[in-house]
Amino acid sequence: MSESQPSQKGQLADIARVLAPTEAAASGEAPGAAAATKPAPAEETVAARPSAGVNASAPEIAAPAAAEPAPVENGIGILLVNLGTPDAANPAAVRRYLKEFLSDRRVIERNSLLWKILLNGVILPLRSRRRAHDYQKIWDREKNESPIKVISRSQAEKLAIRLDLLGKNVIVDWAMRYASPSIASRLEALIKRGCNRILVMPLYPQYAAASTATACDEVYRFVMKVRRQPALRILPAYYDDRWYIEVLASSLQTQLKALRFEPDVILASYHGIPKQYADKGDPYGSQCVKTTELLRQQLGFDENKLRMSFQSRFGRAKWIEPYTIKTVKALAKKGVKNLVVITPGFAADCLETLEEIAVENARVFKRHGGKNFAAIPCLNDSEAGMMLIWQLAMRELKGWV
Repeated sequence: MSESQPSQKGQLADIARVLAPTEAAASGEAPGAAAATKPAPAEETVAARPSAGVNASAPEIAAPAAAEPAPVENGIGILLVNLGTPDAANPAAVRRYLKEFLSDRRVIERNSLLWKILLNGVILPLRSRRRAHDYQKIWDREKNESPIKVISRSQAEKLAIRLDLLGKNVIVDWAMRYASPSIASRLEALIKRGCNRILVMPLYPQYAAASTATACDEVYRFVMKVRRQPALRILPAYYDDRWYIEVLASSLQTQLKALRFEPDVILASYHGIPKQYADKGDPYGSQCVKTTELLRQQLGFDENKLRMSFQSRFGRAKWIEPYTIKTVKALAKKGVKNLVVITPGFAADCLETLEEIAVENARVFKRHGGKNFAAIPCLNDSEAGMMLIWQLAMRELKGWV
């Protein structure tokens, strides 16, 4: 929980005024950060979408070689970390990414010989092709990257601008737990620049061993090999942080005003985990419940207006419930015509929000009687999202700056 603030809305307004000049200097919204153009009001679907693409006939211009960044003295590094993404939207790249992800003992705890045979002989060949097709739907063809990579880079760049007043010895970078850029490569780069203190910020509001812990594992594995280790700080889960709840609520209210329909129900969908993990003591599910409760209080909604569920189930094991896809289907069958889905556990739009929620769940909702469906974009690198990341960074940097 962040430190007590006497006037939350007043401080938000003050910080917004301070950050306004730097927002103009930062790059524009990344693909996936804004809602797509809506179809006819009779049947509406709103979702964050990647950019449309580029002119294939445009001549290629060789970029000048980038100068090696100058080293700093007593540097402070800040590393934003997200889950990861394939380097390309093709089966081979997706297979490499999924193999690294699904071979992680934090993700699949029962990593037996039988699992390895099943993974390499059945799951990867089949799932890689299907997932590659899904990634192609959301791929940013202009930058030839997935939206989560585009957004993560932009978050780091915009945070660097906001922290510029702290001095040139504060360096911001970003990494992915799986695929590239790797955590190890970016930590190495920060140390090479002269950072002897590093704040690692896993952008997971709710803690889970399969997300936050595995990112920390990778940090520690790298540091174990370093002779002169930097001082480390890790951003803790911020599921009940006042700024996080305030920013989520204000962002949702803004998005709702832009819709051409009034939602009957708002569904907060979080990534799921196996029930067995929760039974062993993983706090993830209870932290998602707490976030939803605080968001209800902030918005003045009851449990019927703002509901919660868990998505992205994988395999046959039982996961924490209720499942998003079943909830969406049940709501449509019960006569709910207008549904809005938010994803508070994701700091950046990705396959799970842009395709699973905005496409797959929208299709299920309408197939079973629903009419209007809106997938609200994540905070991404929006002004509100960057205000939150800035606030969290400043809180964790106390004593260093």
